Amino acid sequence: MDSKQIDIAWRATWAAAQATVATVGRGDPEACDQAAVDAMRAVLAESPVRWRVVIGEGERDKAPMLYMGEELGQGQGAITELALDPLEGTGLAARAAAGALSVMALAPEGNLLRAPDVYMQKIAAGPKVAADVLRIEMTPAEAVGVVAESLGIAVREVTVAVLERERHKDLLAGLRATGCRLQLFGDGDVAVALALALPHPSVHLYMGIGGAPEGVLSAAGLSCLGGSFRGKLLFRNQAERERAKLAEIEDLEREYSRDELASGDLAFVATGITSGDLLQGFCSAPEGDYGESLILTADGVCRRSRIFVPA
Repeated sequence: MDSKQIDIAWRATWAAAQATVATVGRGDPEACDQAAVDAMRAVLAESPVRWRVVIGEGERDKAPMLYMGEELGQGQGAITELALDPLEGTGLAARAAAGALSVMALAPEGNLLRAPDVYMQKIAAGPKVAADVLRIEMTPAEAVGVVAESLGIAVREVTVAVLERERHKDLLAGLRATGCRLQLFGDGDVAVALALALPHPSVHLYMGIGGAPEGVLSAAGLSCLGGSFRGKLLFRNQAERERAKLAEIEDLEREYSRDELASGDLAFVATGITSGDLLQGFCSAPEGDYGESLILTADGVCRRSRIFVPA
């Protein structure tokens, strides 16, 4: 991925974080999200690159900006496709809770799955767990056992991250029966998935059902970091199945590997909004703005930068 495109993506996430910080902790998720969307779109719209949003804020009639299929930028020629979430962890930002990010994956046309805004069943692990050993259909005991063996640790030392939702009642019961540790979280599953690939991760396995767009973003980040990810789209009704068909998804029962969700010459960029395990939060002060960003590329380059921009 061209360094100019990566720099613009970084500036777009920085702008979203900068705009959101004034809304953090005020209990208004919609205001947080709108500030991030407006700021990110402004950077992309004025940039000298031709962009197309394939994962965004939703379908056109429900999202006036950064909707799926929207084209932005002043450039000519080849399209660079975007999977983005101007504010990943809207509820986290509204509560000033840890782990809110502004995130974006960028890739040449055709390298990111055009996932509709439906649920996805997911399983993910860090780079020490081989990509071909995890499967969606694994029982909790099987998944935890595979991870424990891959890492050379006891099952009771494995920590599994699960989104805290009623739909995970049976999954949580199965995991508890193995004796592993559980880390429940309320929002922000992209940050949790990427944390699997940290040098000293606090979690070793991610399981459960969350948003499909976040699944594509997680797969993009883990692709750069060498982590494992598999996902399967889940549909609650016929309307959601029709949305998938409109996104040119033909096999609705397919289990996607990490590279089928995001692959090729891609890059992943994130800027912290509230401090978490992955990144420090954004801070605006009279002397300027402080922020931390993570930039990942398909060739394994990982840059973590703590940046100060004078007022």
